[in-house]
Amino acid sequence: MSELVDLLDLHVAGLGGVSRRLWERALAGPAREFLRRPGKGMRGRLVDIGFQLAGGGQLAPELPVALELLHAGSLVLDDIQDASVERRGAPALHRLCGTGLALNTANWMVFWSVQMIGRARFPSEAAAAAAQQRMSAALVACHQGQALDLALPVGELEPAEVAEVVATSTRLRTASLTELATVLGGLAAGAVDAALAELGALGRDVGVGLQMLDDLGGLCADGRRQKGIEDLVNGRPTWPWAWAAERAAPGAFASLQAEARQVTGGGKAEPLRQRLAALVEETGRARARATLRAARERAARAFPQSSAREALAADIGRLEESYG
Repeated sequence: MSELVDLLDLHVAGLGGVSRRLWERALAGPAREFLRRPGKGMRGRLVDIGFQLAGGGQLAPELPVALELLHAGSLVLDDIQDASVERRGAPALHRLCGTGLALNTANWMVFWSVQMIGRARFPSEAAAAAAQQRMSAALVACHQGQALDLALPVGELEPAEVAEVVATSTRLRTASLTELATVLGGLAAGAVDAALAELGALGRDVGVGLQMLDDLGGLCADGRRQKGIEDLVNGRPTWPWAWAAERAAPGAFASLQAEARQVTGGGKAEPLRQRLAALVEETGRARARATLRAARERAARAFPQSSAREALAADIGRLEESYG
C-alpha cells in the first residue's frame, strides 16, 4: 500500500482553501491510517495479470492503484455496516475517527478511484469509454450485492433461498470487482472482445473462490475468528450457510437457523460457529479449491503459457494458504 500512501500525500499537497494541517485532520489522516495497513493487494495484481495475459508490455501504475483504492474504500464501508471491531490488524476506521468521518473517507476513496480510472491511459477512446462503463456497472453491482447481504438474515430465508442469495451476492459484491480488475487490464492492453470475455470470466472465478475462502476462514481459521463471529451476529448469508443447506437434513438445518436467530438476538455465537464449521469445513475447502482450480484451468485454455499465468497460479496458492 506504499504507492497509495505516496499518491495520497501528493494529492493532498495540491488541495487548497485551507491549510495542509486541516486537510490532514479532515481527510488525509483517516485515509492514511487505513491505507498504510498491509493488505494482500490481489485486485491490483489482477489488473496487471489481465494486462499481461492480453499481451501488454509495461503497465502504468494508476489502474492497479485505483483498484486497490476502490477495494480499500469498500472495506471501510463494509466495516461500518457490519459494526466491525477491527480490520487488517488494527481497529476498524470508524472506531478510530467516528462513523461520519470514516464514511466520508470511504466514499472519497471510491470516488477518487473512479477519477483515477477516468484519467488513466488507454490505447483508444473506445477502450477508455468501455473502462468507464465497466467501472460504473461494477459499482452498481457491488451495492446490489451488498443490499442482499445486509437485508436478508440467514435465519429468515427459506432453505432453498440460501444458496441462491449467497451465490448472487458473491457474484455482484465480490466477483464484480475482481472481474473489473482483469478486464481493465485487458482494456489497457488493447484486448479484443473475445479476450476480454475470457478475462472477465477468469476474474469472476477468482472472486467467487476468494469469497468462499474468506467466509470459510472466518469460521475455521483461528486468526480470522472475529470476522466469522461478526457474520453470525449479523446473520449474514455466507457460503458456509449455503453448504450447510445442501448437506444438512431439513430438520437439522432448521435447528441451525433457529440458533442463528438467537445469535442475532444477542445469544452466544461461538457454539453456532463450532457446529457450522464442523459441518462444512471439508466441503467448503473442496469447493473453494475447485473454483480456484477452474480459474487456473480457464487461464490455461484461453492464454498461452507466460509469467502472468505463473503469477496467477502463485497468487491463488497464497490465497489458499492465507485464509487458513
